[in-house]
Amino acid sequence: MKTAKTTSSEVCTTQEAAHILGISVSSVQQLVEAGIIEAWKTKGGHRRIPLAAVHAYKSTPGSSSAGEAAEHGRSSAAPRPSNGRTAVLVIEDNRLQRELYAGAMGSWGLPLDLVYCDNGYKALLEIARSKPDVVLADIVMEGMDGYEVVKTILHDPELQDVSIAIVSSLDEEEMTMRGGIPAGVVFFPKPVNFDELRGYMRACCARRERETR
Repeated sequence: MKTAKTTSSEVCTTQEAAHILGISVSSVQQLVEAGIIEAWKTKGGHRRIPLAAVHAYKSTPGSSSAGEAAEHGRSSAAPRPSNGRTAVLVIEDNRLQRELYAGAMGSWGLPLDLVYCDNGYKALLEIARSKPDVVLADIVMEGMDGYEVVKTILHDPELQDVSIAIVSSLDEEEMTMRGGIPAGVVFFPKPVNFDELRGYMRACCARRERETR
């Protein structure tokens, strides 16, 4: 929250921020709601954004491509350097579940580099910054859920080599109502069977090793 000393020249509206960043107003709103760009509301309910926060986001690597991903349902990501390890992006909004993943996967002795995002929009930003080898996505989350992220990956030719697994407590009928399990996507019901997940991650690591030879 800015103090009363903040002048009008130091802040901007959502529309002005969208113009500066070259993205839509709705994309700016999503960035604000995700806590990625600082903002507050006036007593009249109008959102105000510090110009410094807008320019700081604009200078972040991958910010422009991530903004486009939010608008057009796609992601543009540069290939990861070959380091012999498998990059795994875990999209999960439940803190306890993230801790369970970290504890389990950290004990397997596999060459995994784990990154965690607690919502779908942050996940798109991460994909834009550094293309992961594997995405493990929870389905039901507030805002942009894991299913939307999965569809974004599947529709982007640049991400066709990303291995995708979805995790959900939804039953078969509920999954069908959301469009079903996409072809090529692995499904793990909650509570997660970590023995099965370990086997999947081992296979992903083996694939990564073959591709980097």
